[in-house]
Parts: sequence; structure tokens; C-alpha cells
Amino acid sequence: QVQLVESGGGSVQAGGSLRLSCSVSADIASSNCMGWFRQAPGKEREGVATIYTDGGYTYYDDSVKGRFTISQGNAKNTVYLQMNNLKPEDTAMYYCAAVPMGWGTPVPPGFEQRDFGYWGQGTQVTVSS
Repeated sequence: QVQLVESGGGSVQAGGSLRLSCSVSADIASSNCMGWFRQAPGKEREGVATIYTDGGYTYYDDSVKGRFTISQGNAKNTVYLQMNNLKPEDTAMYYCAAVPMGWGTPVPPGFEQRDFGYWGQGTQVTVSS
């Protein structure tokens, strides 16, 4: 059964850190591209970071560059998003997503949501000033 489960969200003060985890089922652990997206209240969902698993290339939205780091666990079944120096504008529901095998590789930076066929339920991140 295809499954992505996010965890690690919570409430922090500005300047704090959180690490989000996305546990993926075995049948999508070999996805060629996985990413984190977020949706703030009243706004559209947007791409935050992606990792191309063949080569480990990573891409970030300008708003998080230098503060967030996406990585993949050694067993390839977990994707992380380390978030440092959090700001109130980072408050959002964060979603993990994966490109299904056979769909092709998204054009970098890979923030087109239609390229991702698998999505988690999301984990809430709230940053207070």
C-alpha cells in the first residue's frame, strides 16, 4: 500500500528549529524525486524543497535557502526537512510528496505539483513571533 506519513511538526518561537520526517512505503522508496510542499492559511500550496534521489541533487525555494535542508535516510524510506531559524511566515501545513515510478523525472527544481502523484496528509508547523 502506497503511503507517506509526515511527523515532526509543532509550535516553536521565531528563530527555533524543527525537523520534519516523512516515512514512505517500500513501493515508493525508489522514487526518483521527493519533495516538501507547504500551504499557509488562505494561500496556495507551494514547493519548499526537492531531492532528486539519483545523484542527491537538492533544490530550495528562495524563501528557505540557507535555513532548510532536505535529505534522505540511508534506507531511502525516510525523507527529512531540517528547518532552522524559523520565521512566522514559515507557518503552514507541510506536505511530503513523491513522484511515482514510471512518471518521469520532473524538470528541476521540481516544484510543479502535478508531477507528484503521491502525497501525505500533512503536518502543521506554527512559528510565533
